[in-house]
Amino acid sequence: MELQERTANVVSLTPRAASKIRELMAQETDVSVLRVAIEGGGCSGFQYGLGFDRAAQEGDLEFEEDGVQVVVDPFSAPYLAGATVDYLETIQESGFKIDNPNAVSSCGCGHSFQVADDTDPGQIGGCGSGCSA
Repeated sequence: MELQERTANVVSLTPRAASKIRELMAQETDVSVLRVAIEGGGCSGFQYGLGFDRAAQEGDLEFEEDGVQVVVDPFSAPYLAGATVDYLETIQESGFKIDNPNAVSSCGCGHSFQVADDTDPGQIGGCGSGCSA
């Protein structure tokens, strides 16, 4: 069970985010997990991906956070290690926001980010040998 302990904190959800995710999942059919990922692109190099999925895929890190089943693919895990997903609803903005300690800079919209040039995926949280950069 050491792997579960190590991956339990890849991404955390605030209670507000978990509540909103549970609410949105209840409106969907045939979904059971929240997938958190990073993708190439955006104005800063990487962008976040949040979405619902039917199940985990082979190699995904799986854990439960505040009643939400969360999956993270092994490539994304080191870049998301320690990140927190929050849900904001203010007069200025509404939506999910990710606070990522691995981001050295981000764009003005907060949906894309950049990591340090010398960042080695194997050094940020140990996703195993399945990582590629």
